[in-house]
Amino acid sequence: MRWAGHAFVGVVVFLVALPFIWMAYAAFIPPQLIFTGDIFSQLAFSLENFRVLSQEGFWDGFWGRLLFSALLTGGVTLLQLLTGFLAAYALKEGAPLLPFFLLLLAIPVELLLVPLYGLLAGLRLLDTLWALVLPFAASPFIVYLLFQGMRTVPEELLEAARLDGAGHRVLLTRILLPLLRPQLIAAGVLAFAAHWNLVLYPRIVAGSKELKTVQTWITDLQRQNPADWGPLSAAALAATLPLVIVYLLYERRIVETFEEGLKG
Repeated sequence: MRWAGHAFVGVVVFLVALPFIWMAYAAFIPPQLIFTGDIFSQLAFSLENFRVLSQEGFWDGFWGRLLFSALLTGGVTLLQLLTGFLAAYALKEGAPLLPFFLLLLAIPVELLLVPLYGLLAGLRLLDTLWALVLPFAASPFIVYLLFQGMRTVPEELLEAARLDGAGHRVLLTRILLPLLRPQLIAAGVLAFAAHWNLVLYPRIVAGSKELKTVQTWITDLQRQNPADWGPLSAAALAATLPLVIVYLLYERRIVETFEEGLKG
């Protein structure tokens, strides 16, 4: 029955990867094949979709939005890792807040949009960079993931360090930080992916052109050309490449982290 398990995993992986495969395929096939519906009878490679985007001036602002999104998402990711690491340590040291973080994990993010919008409006932070950063300064998922990683650290090791006079700073920076490096990398990649794919929130709280992320940039293109699937796929492929590169660089760390979690 082992082959059945492998077959099931293969089917699941294929279904998950199918939208990305279609996106990459549609980005490089001639536009006329998409509208005729005859997309599988002949294989063709074309850069026409990218040239269409160039003629519309899409690339003129796209690369700036891509850099802005990468810096914004990277900054939020580092902030979430910092706050998550400290919060996970507090939980490990006995802070009775674990049910609170588990409750936050169960709340859909969409339910928080309206009260968060009102809070940002009251603080006069709408349409500012802080509106894109501050609400994501901490992530309950990152806290829980790092807390699970800290639980695998032998308590005897920490007790020995305390007997030698180590304080919280030494425990955090010299013991837990090196030991939790795989979990931190996995959490960072997941946090980067989650924030990179945000569309609704940045469009609501930051509508100015200077604060547009690459995802909102592409949704504007989609509203202008709702059925032009070739150029839309080309733009989406270009916007997805940074995320794919980050994942491929740290794929092994992510898999190892979740394998250890399942074994634990």
